[in-house]
Amino acid sequence: MPKLSDTMVEGTLVKWLKKPGDKIEVGDVIAEVETDKATMEMEAFEEGILTDILVSEGGVAKVGGCLAVLDGDGKATPAKKSPKPAAAEKPALVATAPKFPLSPKPRAAASAADTQVKASPLAKKIAHERGVTLSGVTGTGPSGRIVAADVPQMGGAPAVRGSGPEAPAARIEVPASAADKRVPLSGMRRTIAGRLLASKTQIPHFYLSLEIDAAPLVQLRREINAAAEVSGSPKFTVNDFVLLATARAAAEHQKINSAFAGDAVVEYSTVNLSVAIAVEDGLITPVLRNAQQMTLREISAAVKDLAVRARGKKLKPEEYQGGTVTVSNLGAFGIESFYAIINPPQAAILAVGAIVKKPVVNAQDQIVVGQRMSLCLSGDHRVVDGAAGAEFLAALRKCLESPAALLF
Repeated sequence: MPKLSDTMVEGTLVKWLKKPGDKIEVGDVIAEVETDKATMEMEAFEEGILTDILVSEGGVAKVGGCLAVLDGDGKATPAKKSPKPAAAEKPALVATAPKFPLSPKPRAAASAADTQVKASPLAKKIAHERGVTLSGVTGTGPSGRIVAADVPQMGGAPAVRGSGPEAPAARIEVPASAADKRVPLSGMRRTIAGRLLASKTQIPHFYLSLEIDAAPLVQLRREINAAAEVSGSPKFTVNDFVLLATARAAAEHQKINSAFAGDAVVEYSTVNLSVAIAVEDGLITPVLRNAQQMTLREISAAVKDLAVRARGKKLKPEEYQGGTVTVSNLGAFGIESFYAIINPPQAAILAVGAIVKKPVVNAQDQIVVGQRMSLCLSGDHRVVDGAAGAEFLAALRKCLESPAALLF
């Protein structure tokens, strides 16, 4: 099982495109695998005859686990069958020599030092992928064993931990009756749970909010969409304007477009804007790269395309990885305001509410009907200070209250 996304630890074999006896060439698409974020094609990294399938369609395997067996000699002799697993167990993930598993070639052999370190297999695998050594890392597992959470981040940033000893997480028993339905966690739901728990417990969040006058934005959008309807062009959403304004404001305020790297802060040279999109089993954040250089029409078309393919689980890894700041908009659901959890390793996420009509006091001290929209920023206080966050929100308000400037 290859690692098909940055957060993938296991995959579901959706469909085999080859059958035992087929000759496999390097680069052949042999199966479809569902990761925590998308359904992707898996290519063969070796050639030979497919002699045995060890994980059937619908089965789950850990990254690095054996899915099938190739006969590298090119002879279609069946491989020795693995014993059938018990009903409640997953299929055995074992290959038979001289056969080899359908998984990527390792990038490099593990260092001699790491082979002697007391660490879990997953911790060693993560360290290998990040190009870091485990020598000198303090383990928090049983008897000082290094576990996955202890592995330093890429670039040498240590895992974020409290100053005192870490107590094991207590398992909360959930009462349930025979009439209640127990729904197993999908790969996506499990990943969301793990990442957001890590974000909320390891990142010191702080929150800022302001309310903007959305009337100019509503008026401009109405005029543009009226013209688009006449010409047959696609219409724009409020979120299209918000995304473009966020990208430009983040480009001007570098702290927002940054990440904490342990012993340094990484300030990104471009704004790769992550857009939160609700899908059937959770949330995914495809990325608009170099969003600060895009036009309103380009952002609108890109988001529509990404949303359709995200809901169909057809995104490629490079389309949902590498974001530098995130926008989450629940205005379409009628939510007036909310605070979002930071999408690590990013330093900020913007939560956008619905445009609401409410009484406001105008410049002449008169109470009139206004159209207001709430913008709420969650920031990583290790990177972003309150003043920096306030300056970003002020720049964002300026863009959205004078939206015509976004057209140029």
